[in-house]
Amino acid sequence: MNRLFPYPLLIILLIITWLMLAGFSVGQFLLGTLTAIIATWGLAALHPAKPRLRRWDLLPRLFAIVFYDIVRSNIAVAGIILHGGRKVGKSGFMTIPLDLRDPMGLAILAIIITGTPGTAWIDYNSARNILILHVFDLVDETAWLNLIKNRYEYLLQEIFE
Repeated sequence: MNRLFPYPLLIILLIITWLMLAGFSVGQFLLGTLTAIIATWGLAALHPAKPRLRRWDLLPRLFAIVFYDIVRSNIAVAGIILHGGRKVGKSGFMTIPLDLRDPMGLAILAIIITGTPGTAWIDYNSARNILILHVFDLVDETAWLNLIKNRYEYLLQEIFE
């Protein structure tokens, strides 16, 4: 049964997502189910490492911080765009030394950074543990460094390492 349905929770979530996007009908349900099962077989073939969470209790805090930052960033970027770019400082690249080593923690940090409007994860040098980040409105590099290190990386280290 485990080989036929390697990630049952993921299958259910993919079916729900499919139905939310395509609309509910018997045909869409069957197509979504087939797609979800095939997708999880593909994922199982990659043999992903199981994440080891040390501190489950910090996940809601991380979620709340990320949600707040994404909403705040959406408002800031929308304000810049709606004002015709008059408020824009300058965009730029910055390097951030990371202490986080866990691959799952780094993947979640990449998702957080890229999912936040106005920022993009450009490159990560695993040998030197350096992140290159692009910021749409880079006013204060120190503030961005503190944001990444103290708000996200610290919590991810507590959760995964």
